[in-house]
Amino acid sequence: MSKKVGTLIREARTNAGMTQEQLARKVRNCSASDISKAERGEKDLTQDQLKQIARATGVTQTSLLTAARGGTSSGRKASSSCASKSSMQVTATERRLVELYRAADSGTKKAAMKVLRGEEAEVFVESILGGAIGAITGKK
Repeated sequence: MSKKVGTLIREARTNAGMTQEQLARKVRNCSASDISKAERGEKDLTQDQLKQIARATGVTQTSLLTAARGGTSSGRKASSSCASKSSMQVTATERRLVELYRAADSGTKKAAMKVLRGEEAEVFVESILGGAIGAITGKK
């Protein structure tokens, strides 16, 4: 595995606030030692393991897979494209939102996008307020 991929893995892991051990627990058939060796460019990880690392750290799978193949993405060098994507800081709440979005069915994803764009914010707020008022008054 190239040092470029190892650097991306280390950057993604540290930006996610994870130790090598914590990351290894989220990747099948991978130990903290394997993560350490991969970060130093001494061990090749499988594509599946790279996908799991991307998912666990919140970076795009494409960034790690492209770098692992030594290719480029969008006409730019993989290192500059990937570094800018993986260096984005996300909060724990943002990471949780991504996890929930990935686990949701397509209808829920569409509804969530409408709410986030403000297209159905009124309906969303009304349903929350209605539920809260019902809970307080004991009416539904």
